[in-house]
Amino acid sequence: MGQEPPRLSERFEEALQFATQLHAGQRRKGSGVPYVSHLLAVSALVLEHGGEEDEAIAALLHDAVEDQGGRPTLERIRQRFGETVARLVESCSDSDSVPKPPWAERKQRYLAHLRQADERVRRISCADKLHNARCVLADYRQVGEDLWSRFTGSRAQTLWYYRALADTFMDLGPRPLAEELARTVRELEDLVAPAQAPPSA
Repeated sequence: MGQEPPRLSERFEEALQFATQLHAGQRRKGSGVPYVSHLLAVSALVLEHGGEEDEAIAALLHDAVEDQGGRPTLERIRQRFGETVARLVESCSDSDSVPKPPWAERKQRYLAHLRQADERVRRISCADKLHNARCVLADYRQVGEDLWSRFTGSRAQTLWYYRALADTFMDLGPRPLAEELARTVRELEDLVAPAQAPPSA
């Protein structure tokens, strides 16, 4: 018999409302899609892959510290949703300072952090990276090489980071989320490969 699915309480409803308010003016890079769409997708993936309510709430709030106020926002999350949710959100953030540290430094540090993180943090993080990778893949099909201008890192840096994430999650889990991320990254690499190839003589 499979594991009983988690029950979602009024805390989840409150977190959904809080996340929607925090990110009300934020849009996905380049697409104009309301940012809450990403938060809903990540929370859904967490629930679909065995996460419990605290994880689902943290998934809704996983970008709140990084994008919407730093440490003061983390304290608001701790007061409203408890220490466990706050710790999960903090562990899923690659920066809580303004301005953020340099891109490469943040990403290297986050990859190292994942190797010390617990299963719940990795589930939320992998769900986050999977949804982002799916969006990158879909957007690349639409706009091609113009896509990379949306990112802080270059094309090579962005592809390196997604490959490093996929390899890290394949080493550590959770599966099958990690396997789906690896498939998505491989599809993106295959699609981009012709643009990376040197011109023929």
